[in-house]
Amino acid sequence: MRERIAQYRDQVQRRLGGELTEEEFLPLRLQNGLYMQRHAYMLRIAVPYGLLSSKQMRMFAHIARKYDRGYGHFTTRQNIQFNWIELEQTPDILADLASVEMHAIQTSGNCIRNVTSDEFAGVAADEIIDPRPYAEVLRQWSTFHPEFIALPRKFKVAINGAVEDRAAIAVHDIGLTVVRNEAGEIGFKVMVGGGMGRTPILGSVIREFLPREHLLTYTEAIMRVYNQYGRRDNKYKARIKILLKAIGVEDFARQVEEEWADLKDGAETLTLEEMERIIAYFQPHAYETLPAVDPLAGHEDNKAFANWVKRNVKPHKVPGYAAVVLSLKKTGVPPGDATAEQMDYMADLADRYSFAELRVTHEQNIVLADVQQGQLFKLWSEIKSHGLATPNIGLLTDMICCPGGDFCSLANAKSIPIAAAIAERFDHIDFLHDIGEIELNMSGCINACGHHHVGHIGILGVDKDGSEWYQVSIGGAQGNHSAIGKIIGPSFSAQQMPEVINRLLQVYVRERTPDERFVDTAQRLGIAPFKEYVYATPIDTAGRLVGEDEYA
Repeated sequence: MRERIAQYRDQVQRRLGGELTEEEFLPLRLQNGLYMQRHAYMLRIAVPYGLLSSKQMRMFAHIARKYDRGYGHFTTRQNIQFNWIELEQTPDILADLASVEMHAIQTSGNCIRNVTSDEFAGVAADEIIDPRPYAEVLRQWSTFHPEFIALPRKFKVAINGAVEDRAAIAVHDIGLTVVRNEAGEIGFKVMVGGGMGRTPILGSVIREFLPREHLLTYTEAIMRVYNQYGRRDNKYKARIKILLKAIGVEDFARQVEEEWADLKDGAETLTLEEMERIIAYFQPHAYETLPAVDPLAGHEDNKAFANWVKRNVKPHKVPGYAAVVLSLKKTGVPPGDATAEQMDYMADLADRYSFAELRVTHEQNIVLADVQQGQLFKLWSEIKSHGLATPNIGLLTDMICCPGGDFCSLANAKSIPIAAAIAERFDHIDFLHDIGEIELNMSGCINACGHHHVGHIGILGVDKDGSEWYQVSIGGAQGNHSAIGKIIGPSFSAQQMPEVINRLLQVYVRERTPDERFVDTAQRLGIAPFKEYVYATPIDTAGRLVGEDEYA
């Protein structure tokens, strides 16, 4: 890393001195995670499978404070972005990152990107095995891999080790699920060809059981087939999902098996000794022997605390412990943003409550994975004043949202103001809890960084004659029952969007059966009743319903 940073420092000096044109410099900066956006450079830093030490989180705070405008943005790749970076300072930032064993490699470009996983890996009550050692093996194998540094297009891998898929594996180029065969042996179900963007497709299973020792050899076989036959003449048709669609899943799987025949049992086969060496880095923490306790005991009359426990506290495999989600979705704050002060504070929380460790979720929140149940009330009492205790995890205002047109040069429309308007319109916790679980995902362009295709409600920014408009889909889902949402009809103006959401909710409230989530109702009924009501009565220029009272 030090050698690479020295090379990059020289490249930056040559760019600033005019020896390199922007066209010549572009591939060099992309190799180091640096993008040019609307107003400034953006630096994307890799957070492998979302795992951070408190020391690393403090480094993010330092970067935000010294080199940016006092904040950072956590992304759906479990990474972090800084949006106001000056070119001449980027070598110093990379040197600072290297001091805590971090980098920005392969966060951009046509290569294997950051491997993502379940934010509750290692502690989830429904976990088969901890997937992080295998994510780490994939990270080490793919970093600087010379054969796959110039793929037809970017490539994303996700791995899930639990019964419930919390890594959205179906919308990744490769999605791996830990399974056991009839003999009780551990392996992976391999899914290939998922993705969003212009052509949203759910991945297809090409192998029901891959013995875990062959994880790297089989992955390499997939990569080789894609690298050889993926399209390079059209970047919009260059993802592996397009290759699968063109030749068919069966033919693709056959070619992978043929390629694998030459790799199987070769040098990259994972030995038991090697896996034990990696797994040793992910041993359970020194948990105390604690009784399981009811966090609400003694606080039965505290409704605010009860709401937070219901939404933000998750089960843990060790008795007496819980995982806590710190919400980065307080009304008035762009989803996923955290200030330098909040990052320092979250690092302090990790030191005091959670073995100095934090997790970044692909829903753009932060997890303290190992909090004693007996300390939950104390923790909640502390974090309220720091804007981290909003009890909305899994609810409407826990939105996934890309930076959109406020920052990204690819975006067709702004997304942050729409998220803010919707959050303000429905900023009533009792209402949110009554409506129940809804995933609202928003992207500022077709690249789908906000995962809008798999949102229960998806919002996509589109350009219409130079104006910003928003297309709405419903019925999408991630997880074990992944689905691509269906567009309900013509797009809407920014001012209309809060009322559009309100009308969708009205149909849901009217039609839902007991214990039915919004997505269940949408998939059961289809888009017709939602479309009919949303478009039935005009929405005025102020974005208000004409002639009726709103629900709530």
